[in-house]
This record gives sequence, structure tokens and C-alpha cells, in this order.
Amino acid sequence: MDPFIRLAMKKVFPELQFTELPFSHPIYNQKYKFENGVPKIHKHDDKAARGYGLIWEGRLLCFYSYESDLGDGWEDPEVHNDLEEVRIKALKMGANIVQYVFGT
Repeated sequence: MDPFIRLAMKKVFPELQFTELPFSHPIYNQKYKFENGVPKIHKHDDKAARGYGLIWEGRLLCFYSYESDLGDGWEDPEVHNDLEEVRIKALKMGANIVQYVFGT
């Protein structure tokens, strides 16, 4: 899906490029600390989970998680059979995203 996401967002923000967010970015350091960036929730392959952003005038406009599948962890446990610990990571990252949006 990565090429499709990038193409679609290029239509919305033609002047911006996705930038990989450093682990020190505030989105990873709200109430919950993610010292290694966005957590890997669902394993499709062995690629590392990464967080990207579209940044305009120093402000994060769009957060895009790659190879993470946070949404899988937000679904009912029976859907993906993820361990509770994995689901909690996804929920905590989701809480960080919401807190970042409303706190900045």
C-alpha cells in the first residue's frame, strides 16, 4: 500500500514529502514513551515499523505508520488474535497520536 498512500497524499499536499520522524519526535513521547518509534503490531514481513510525517512550517500535518498496522491492534482481539501486550502497544500509540493532535 505504501506507493498508493504516497501517491494519494501527493495529490493533497503536492509540495510536501514524507519525512521519517526521529524517535525523539513528540508523537512518540506523549503520555507513553516509544523509544524506538512506532511499534510493530502486525508482522507482514521482517521490515521494521517506521513513522513518517508530512511537515509544513514545522508542524506535523499527517502521520503515516509503515509496516506497523496500528489499526490491527485497535480491532477486537478475535480479529487478528494479537497478544494482549501487542494490542496495548497499539492502543497506547493511538492515545499518543490523539494527545499529540489535541495538545499541539
